[in-house]
Amino acid sequence: MHLALSAIPTLSDLDVFGRLVVAAVLGGAIGVEREIRDREAGIRTHLLVALGSGLFTIMSAYGFHAFLTSGDAVVRADPTRIAAQIVTGIGFLGAGAIIREGLSVRGLTTAGSLWVSAAIGMAAGAGWYAAAIATTLLTILALWPLRLFAYRVIERIKPEENRLVVELKEGQPVGPFLATLDEVRHFELRDEHERRVVTLELPHVDEALVSKLSDLEYVIGVRWRR
Repeated sequence: MHLALSAIPTLSDLDVFGRLVVAAVLGGAIGVEREIRDREAGIRTHLLVALGSGLFTIMSAYGFHAFLTSGDAVVRADPTRIAAQIVTGIGFLGAGAIIREGLSVRGLTTAGSLWVSAAIGMAAGAGWYAAAIATTLLTILALWPLRLFAYRVIERIKPEENRLVVELKEGQPVGPFLATLDEVRHFELRDEHERRVVTLELPHVDEALVSKLSDLEYVIGVRWRR
């Protein structure tokens, strides 16, 4: 009986604190990148997601030690039961970060980063620091340098004859601009310093259309590669 009781793993208060700190720091590191790019979820959100996931994981594996060792026999329990619900539950939070603006959908990457932050928090809560740190570094790499690299590569290999890049004045609503176009196959909007950049794919692009868009008072410039 005593041997069975001693076989149940425990965690000291210092270990609990250390795992929660690691989860919070790694989650916050991912949030820094999202904060810099002014996304819907930033440092605090990613930090809280990782921290909460870490605590749930610790609770699931170690939080019921007194209950498991009470009575005449050891109660059997699944140490991953609570932690497993994080995978499902984080989906509701991620869905809230997804925003549809006209033909454009924003927030998918942020939703993914929240999901990964939850996984990092779970790894830190379980004491698997190497996996948590490696995942954090790979996530930051995917969100920043890899995004720039992939964008430049795709820009070169993607057909461009029917694609326009239009720069609008800062804060300019895209509704009036889209109203000047008959059909849009693809629409992408990103905010840069003192301007809004709209990437469009149209069924047909010619010099007359480019000239028409360039004459709009809120258009800074139009790029069209033939």
